[in-house]
Amino acid sequence: MTITKEQVLQALGNVEEPDLKKDLVTLNMIQDIHIEGNSVSFSVILTTPACPLKALIENACRNAIGHFISKDIQVKVNMTSRVTSQKNTGVPGVKNIIAVASGKGGVGKSTVAVNLALGLAKTGAKVGLIDADIYGPSIPIMFGLEGARPKASQVDGKTRIEPIEKYGIKLLSIGFFTDPNQPVPWRGPMVSTAVKQLFNDADWGELDYLIVDLPPGTGDIHITVTQTFPVTGAVIVTTPQNVALADAKKGIGMFMMNAINVPILGIVENMSYFTPAELPDNKYYIFGQGGGKKLAEQLEVPFLGEIPLIKGISDSGDAGMPIVLNEQGGMTTAFMEMARRVAQQVAICNANAIDSNSIINN
Repeated sequence: MTITKEQVLQALGNVEEPDLKKDLVTLNMIQDIHIEGNSVSFSVILTTPACPLKALIENACRNAIGHFISKDIQVKVNMTSRVTSQKNTGVPGVKNIIAVASGKGGVGKSTVAVNLALGLAKTGAKVGLIDADIYGPSIPIMFGLEGARPKASQVDGKTRIEPIEKYGIKLLSIGFFTDPNQPVPWRGPMVSTAVKQLFNDADWGELDYLIVDLPPGTGDIHITVTQTFPVTGAVIVTTPQNVALADAKKGIGMFMMNAINVPILGIVENMSYFTPAELPDNKYYIFGQGGGKKLAEQLEVPFLGEIPLIKGISDSGDAGMPIVLNEQGGMTTAFMEMARRVAQQVAICNANAIDSNSIINN
């Protein structure tokens, strides 16, 4: 039998992208179709290398070819990706800016930001991380970079800061420019200027995701970042305690204000439960149970997962080698699943924004 490209596209037009609710052909995700005798090969361009539905989509493509054309066809599917972007982020080469925030301190926001950045990088994405917590920068410690100083280079006649590269991601922190033993007694305008420089004066190159670790609360830095740079979305970190949840709710409220209007990618519940090493099947909900999930349902935002309270997470951060870099273990799995869900929500956000713009423009 003779197979045509039209037949292949017609068959694959029956495969729906589960998140975007449209078929792969309409979304222009099918490319490079090659037919040789009884063999068909093509590429599926996913919206992120961290796509959690990769295997499901590949299997659906194979089934569609077998069902709508012939079961005897040899099918080769090349699953690749091109990270989407809905708007100009204001930072050259950066496709998406993701803010990681919390209503209050001490909930593990920086730990989540660091492991999110590294988790996305492990999937093959190009990732940068800005430590915008001016008063309490923790990125230098968590990457084992205390005392490190970024270099400067000339790019197009302008002096640019070169982010420090470690574990496959690019990093900048105010902690690289200040004495770690001295406090930073800066007023609001100085803080805003310093934060902008981390974005504007750095040579970030091409990035799929730039993660921004914001300070706790809802202050100058949050307003500066969200009103200066089009942020793709925010990840909110909380613990199950009522006090933390109340503050997380205020943080979400700030992002939803008309003047800021940043989509909420979801809520991460950190320190959800404790599992002793000697009792790996037991979960002890020390700070309460299910608060983060209930808050997500109440505010109708995605729930991105539970991160257990495990000493190894903080120990690995203190040692300068975050937990997600481990090849095995439940903690690595929990953070990798969270990273995939965040990437998934970014892709959905971008698709919805593009659809909205096309409706407005029409």
